Amino acid sequence: MRSPFAGWRRGFARRGEALLRRLGLLPPAAPDLWLDGRFEHRHRPIDYKLFVPGRGARGRRPLLLMLHGCTQDPEDFAAGTRMNRLAAELGMLVLYPTQTARQNAARCWNWFLPQNQQRGRGEPALLAALTQAMVAEHGADPARVYVAGLSAGGAMADILGRTHPELFAAVGVHSGVPRGAARDLFTGIAVLKNGPGAHHAAAGPMPPAIVFHGDADDTVHPRNGEQLVADAQAGGGLRPAHETRGHSKDGRAFTRRTHADAHGRVVVEHWVLHGGGHAWSGGSAEGSFADPRGPDASAEMLRFFLAHPRLR
Repeated sequence: MRSPFAGWRRGFARRGEALLRRLGLLPPAAPDLWLDGRFEHRHRPIDYKLFVPGRGARGRRPLLLMLHGCTQDPEDFAAGTRMNRLAAELGMLVLYPTQTARQNAARCWNWFLPQNQQRGRGEPALLAALTQAMVAEHGADPARVYVAGLSAGGAMADILGRTHPELFAAVGVHSGVPRGAARDLFTGIAVLKNGPGAHHAAAGPMPPAIVFHGDADDTVHPRNGEQLVADAQAGGGLRPAHETRGHSKDGRAFTRRTHADAHGRVVVEHWVLHGGGHAWSGGSAEGSFADPRGPDASAEMLRFFLAHPRLR
């Protein structure tokens, strides 16, 4: 039986360690790093930022691939989601690739093109290769590699989860679009405005997924979030949804639905943000497309991710 004082002992040990460091009796903790890098795959280069926390430096750390939305860049996305602050506490590496205006005028990931919805081609191949390189270079835990994104980045996160389920243990999609909903720019625009058509059918296995979407989003229709959740449940075998309603500390109403497998393990989670627009829930005004009213999507995604290591 676990001791009821275990948590108190761990907290006391952390405070004692901090005191010893301040007194100079232990070496200083490793600093957090915010690194610039460039990677090339099949003659296509991609720039990135990598957050390397000081905590957990001696072990195999989780890694999260974060995909920004249109008009954003890694610095803006990191500031708006506050993901690095949370990752520092957990000892998690966070990788932010950069989409360029050369590849898309609005710096969107090109989720709507068929070549970017397939394994081994286009942006999925490039992003997967970059992730694998960072896992190897920084000694990350291959069983705890995750991907999340906002808007176009959320759409690409869903694609990567389906094209590379052996790499990504779980997926987070905020205000995104399901794989296969569009076949070109024009159908992509229609999907953003109206949601997926009746012909939509996602293909491929899907890791556990957590989805956030505002029901007042006038940039990416909320039906996209509903379809993402429906796709994640494809294959059946899940229990009926368990629904809870609540409010963030700043008053944002939300509905949270969880879907568990036959063993009671929650594998799909859907957060509907009532009155929420096209913005990262619980984010910081220091970045674009962020809604400080919450709930905190970054914290909830990390909770969900770390509860789902890839089964070996």
